[in-house]
Amino acid sequence: MNTRRDFIKKTTVGATGLTLVGMPSFGLSNVLGANDRLRVAVIGVRSRAKAHVIAIHQDPNAQILYNCDVDDVIIEEHNAWCQNNIGYVPKVEKDFRKILEDKDVDAVFIATPEHWHAPMAIMAMQAGKHVYVEKPCSHNPYENDLLVAAQNKYGKKVQMGNQQRSAKTSIMAMADIKNGVIGEAYKAEAYYSNNRGSIGKGAEISVPKTLDWELWQGPAPREAYRDNIHPYNWHWFRNWGTGEIHNNGTHEIDISRWALGVDLPETVTSFGGKYTYDDDWEFVDNQQVTYTFPGDKFITWTGHSRGMMKPERPGRGVTIYGSKGTIELDRNFYKLYDLGGNPIKFEFENSVSATTNTQGIGGLDVDHVKNFFNAIRKDESLHAEINDASISTMLCHLGNFAQDAGHSLKIDTKTGKVLNNDTVMENWKREYEKGWEPKL
Repeated sequence: MNTRRDFIKKTTVGATGLTLVGMPSFGLSNVLGANDRLRVAVIGVRSRAKAHVIAIHQDPNAQILYNCDVDDVIIEEHNAWCQNNIGYVPKVEKDFRKILEDKDVDAVFIATPEHWHAPMAIMAMQAGKHVYVEKPCSHNPYENDLLVAAQNKYGKKVQMGNQQRSAKTSIMAMADIKNGVIGEAYKAEAYYSNNRGSIGKGAEISVPKTLDWELWQGPAPREAYRDNIHPYNWHWFRNWGTGEIHNNGTHEIDISRWALGVDLPETVTSFGGKYTYDDDWEFVDNQQVTYTFPGDKFITWTGHSRGMMKPERPGRGVTIYGSKGTIELDRNFYKLYDLGGNPIKFEFENSVSATTNTQGIGGLDVDHVKNFFNAIRKDESLHAEINDASISTMLCHLGNFAQDAGHSLKIDTKTGKVLNNDTVMENWKREYEKGWEPKL
């Protein structure tokens, strides 16, 4: 059996946090012809995009043509980072719409604030581009449906950034579950734990001259600029973000769905609240959601945004329960136990992927991007194609709906819509700034 010590010996993170021994590579032997070269743009480049850039750079037949961001300070930092980490600086464009006009761009990587994910992805498909969009793929259920409809209409490849779908250990675990190694899988516990500080109470200030606040807001109704929104805390404001269940829960809820072989739930119940700081945070900061599915299966998601889970356990992961055993999964390992809790098999990824920081750089990104590129070049099946990935996103929307409603919700398992509750369904679609609503 592999041990944790063996695992650590195999993988070391360099001083920059970017050098991973054993990180998978596309391989120079896979250099393709000119017609297979892919030219891409990365949109929103402060944090998560750096994982995209590292992964894209592993492919010798891919080139980043553009870095795009609405903040000049972020662009300058990212340009320097690119020079140091990939050896060149792509062209810079502040307005992504100009990038979509460039016929040389084959695909876009979207790592913007969440209110831009679906509208930008739809516009990119309409411009003939393939799309890699970070999770969650939508800000509200209406966008979720619209994004799927757009992919079906325009026929472009759309991969969501739930990169654990490309983890070799997770793929192995799913094959074992299918083959009955833990018997009938009936329950999945997903969890995420962090200790985020207060975001304070924002003061209205002048928009920095380096920031295009109008374009940053895009489809969202206009608000005055405040000093605690950009560049990260927008996650906790409903006008732009979707809370922790989307920000991080999407990953583990998605893996739970995959393990149990379920889609949309029959019921959703959520308990939680905002228990820590008196600040502008607009979502719950601790939450417990339970989803029930046909076949007597259920998923729970426990989110601790501000206050680490104890006793000590990894910062995120999934435990899958079956009639004959249990499986623990995270981005870096697969652990199989019998009903008595005795270890049967431990498997580890060849390279470590970060789990709780804002970049999440690691080997899984390389595998996920490789799958995306192979889908474009060779019509390989996507590991997180948007028709399926959107279902995991919908579960997160329903978790927020149930929390806001304060009671259990009954769900149409074909559409995801809430049954017999017009009040909740009023939030199916957001209000858009005039002229910015996404359309097919």
